Amino acid sequence: MTAAGVSGELLRIEITDAEGVFAVRQLGRRVAAEVGLPNQDQVRVATALSEAGRALYACSDRVSVAFALDRGRPPGLVIELTLVPRTSMDGAAECEAAISRLLSRVDHETTGDGVRVRLRKNLPAGAEPPGQADLRDRLGRLTPVSALEGLRTQNADLMAALADVQRQREELRSLNTELEATNEGVMALYNEISEELEETNRGVVALYAELEEKSDQLEKLAEAKNRFWATVSHELRTPMNSVIGLVRLLLDPAAEPLTAEQRHQITLIGDTGESMLALVNELLDIAKAERGGLEPRRTPVRVPALLEELSEQLRPMAEQAGLTLTMDAAAAPPIIVTDAEMLTRILRNLVSNGLKFTAEGGVRVAARAVPEHAEFVVSDTGPGIAPADQARLFEEFFRVAGSDAGGTGLGLPYARRLARALGGDLSVDSAVGEGTAVTLRLPPYESLEELGLGHVLIADDDVPARRVLRALVEGAAARVTECTGGRAALESAAADPPDVVLLDLRMPDVDGYEVLARLPREVPVVLVTSTDVTVQGPGGGGDPRLERAGAVLSKDRLGPETLADAVRTARQAVLAGDGSRDTGDGG
Repeated sequence: MTAAGVSGELLRIEITDAEGVFAVRQLGRRVAAEVGLPNQDQVRVATALSEAGRALYACSDRVSVAFALDRGRPPGLVIELTLVPRTSMDGAAECEAAISRLLSRVDHETTGDGVRVRLRKNLPAGAEPPGQADLRDRLGRLTPVSALEGLRTQNADLMAALADVQRQREELRSLNTELEATNEGVMALYNEISEELEETNRGVVALYAELEEKSDQLEKLAEAKNRFWATVSHELRTPMNSVIGLVRLLLDPAAEPLTAEQRHQITLIGDTGESMLALVNELLDIAKAERGGLEPRRTPVRVPALLEELSEQLRPMAEQAGLTLTMDAAAAPPIIVTDAEMLTRILRNLVSNGLKFTAEGGVRVAARAVPEHAEFVVSDTGPGIAPADQARLFEEFFRVAGSDAGGTGLGLPYARRLARALGGDLSVDSAVGEGTAVTLRLPPYESLEELGLGHVLIADDDVPARRVLRALVEGAAARVTECTGGRAALESAAADPPDVVLLDLRMPDVDGYEVLARLPREVPVVLVTSTDVTVQGPGGGGDPRLERAGAVLSKDRLGPETLADAVRTARQAVLAGDGSRDTGDGG
């Protein structure tokens, strides 16, 4: 607000003598009451006007005071004082600082005609100002009061204020008494809680010792479980493979002829054996995933070709069930970098589930590239799944109530573990009577050019390996630096920080392990090595010295697609900042 002229003026009075200061104070209070200010604000306005009028009158022979009502938001009472000073206004400046604490706003400006001071007091929140005409009429009937009457009013205000202070003092004394009593209770409670905490701490120490003992027992049980799975792998897989092999021999056209019933029964034996073998394989893979042992071997995968191969494998199963199997690769990404075998297992599992639980219609597999990931959607025209059951679909051994299609309840948990091992995830969308759609999301493929590489540092003492890496990144990177040893790599990284480091482990002077430990954590690192290593993951295991690495890429599987995927993964590991990473192919 600037000190412009007052619009909608309600009342004007001039201070030409000492008694005029008293008159302004009284009129100010009465105007404040008329516009709707509460009693305390009326006193504040009157006091501010008294101080301002006294200070300004000391600087000038005449001070004009105008009252106006601002109906904006928020509405407020505006009082404008104008004067032509004849002496210094230093005293008025000190007064302004004092009355600023009483009002909503105080402004002043010097114009060609003199000095204009504007005071403002906002009305209470939600208050509506009175009508302009009615308010002006009431204020027009106000008459100034004498100095004696003004003094009497001030004394009444002072006595009311003193009474209020006395009341507050009594309340404060009462509160102090209550506070002292409360403090005594708090101290007693503190002592009681301290004793309880000491007792609890003793129990915690005992519990901690017990937990350590239980942890040792769990570790031994985990070792026993691993040995059990190793035994199961040999003791179950071997005889089941033998059973399946014998069934194939019996059903071979070159073998002795069988009756239709014998062929049917042997076929059932073979189907049961393959189901049991698949169950064992799923159990073993789930156990590996729990130990962090599922390591994808990433290679470039041509999506249309993979879907065509999957169609050839599963179409007989669909035809036998009287269903259709459709593969839609129209919007599919032409290539992704992933583990082709794991991806095939996931899709085969999802399609088999769809065929198993669908009575009429068919199953459709659609692949498409969307921002931030590649999607594979397997949808069926089956009975759908109730919301209550959808929440438990990924629990091991869970089967939807009322389903007579069989199964072990391991298919979807197994598929999700594989998906997460590939850096993706599974989700289910289903409605009763409308079918089910399971969506697999995987990281997208980005070429080296699309990654926008800046400075790439290659650290490897092997000349052919450096040449291969330079040839792969030279066209995509702004610049490439080659180092033949670890010490040179660290010096180069310190002088010219790289955007990504392609690091070998076995180098002269300083090896890759030390380089990895000394590089800044914000620099993405891809281990490009022929050494058989595994980065330590969330499930434990692996080499803890390589925990800093973002990705690992084997030299025997080095290519533009696999290198681009490893660089993308290393960058994501740095951005995540939580130690999570993709260990690549473990090479």
